[in-house]
Amino acid sequence: MACKREDRFRRNTIAFWLSDEEKSQVEAKIIFSGISKGEYYRKAVLGQEVTVIAGNYMSVRVAKVLEQILAHLQNGNTEEERLLLELVKQLLEVNKNAPAE
Repeated sequence: MACKREDRFRRNTIAFWLSDEEKSQVEAKIIFSGISKGEYYRKAVLGQEVTVIAGNYMSVRVAKVLEQILAHLQNGNTEEERLLLELVKQLLEVNKNAPAE
């Protein structure tokens, strides 16, 4: 059971509104950071450095997402889609050649 609010070290709540797109972007950054949401928000709001912790598990997850994006972009018709396709290919190559931890 959670402790009482007055017994908590951090007892103050801050809330704010985000669009669906902003929420998706923030959640992606949180996932890639490898830290909890609370820790990510505190560091980001207080201007502290947020470091990405990418172990083997995270690399596999990133690769799967990139492969899904790659499959979606294979028939890229616009210049933006073609540029994004090249970027995803480069990211997959970098991820494949990254040292395992």
